[in-house]
Amino acid sequence: MSDIIKAHFPNITEHQQNQFAQLEGLYREWNAQINVISRKDIDELYTRHVLHSLGIVSVVRFRESLPNTSGGTRVLDVGTGGGFPGIPLAIMFPKTHFHLVDSIAKKLKVVDAVVEALGLTNVTTEHGRAEKVKGRFDFIVSRAVTNMTDFVSWTRNKVRKDSYHEIENGILYLKGGDLREELKPFKHADVYELEDVFEDPFFETKKVVHLPL
Repeated sequence: MSDIIKAHFPNITEHQQNQFAQLEGLYREWNAQINVISRKDIDELYTRHVLHSLGIVSVVRFRESLPNTSGGTRVLDVGTGGGFPGIPLAIMFPKTHFHLVDSIAKKLKVVDAVVEALGLTNVTTEHGRAEKVKGRFDFIVSRAVTNMTDFVSWTRNKVRKDSYHEIENGILYLKGGDLREELKPFKHADVYELEDVFEDPFFETKKVVHLPL
């Protein structure tokens, strides 16, 4: 099933392809102990979790190095759960640093095990709430952990001011459904339809919201 990733991202290296291929076995093994993915979704792991996470790549490609900074792009994944979207993005962008945060410790146990098994040296994790995270990031990513108003209040002070990408620094939020009411307070939000990127019916209502902060 990991072939679906190669089909959509033909330029990934063999090493990246191998890392993506390992995800199913790792998540099946860990999910039997700690349920981080619903039972019905585990069979659709590559479409509903991995490919969905990589929808962010259709909006921005994180740079390997940035001017006036030490290292490359820094990304905060809030409410990462089992490691989405952070882990698939970390495979895709090995020179970008990803900091994965969740308030549920047992979920991070799974994340840490998967990160170690894949040999991902660009991922750190933190148990706690987003508001308590120290440091500044170029982008904050998440998959629908709450409404946008609350999410912005948690993360507003975590974004680095200087932007070096084709889009401004801020939030990249994976969410589905009709978002017009929710996004009314955010006039600068851009909505990208994932059904324009991926053909699977799962993506018909799925979107990436970019909100500059």
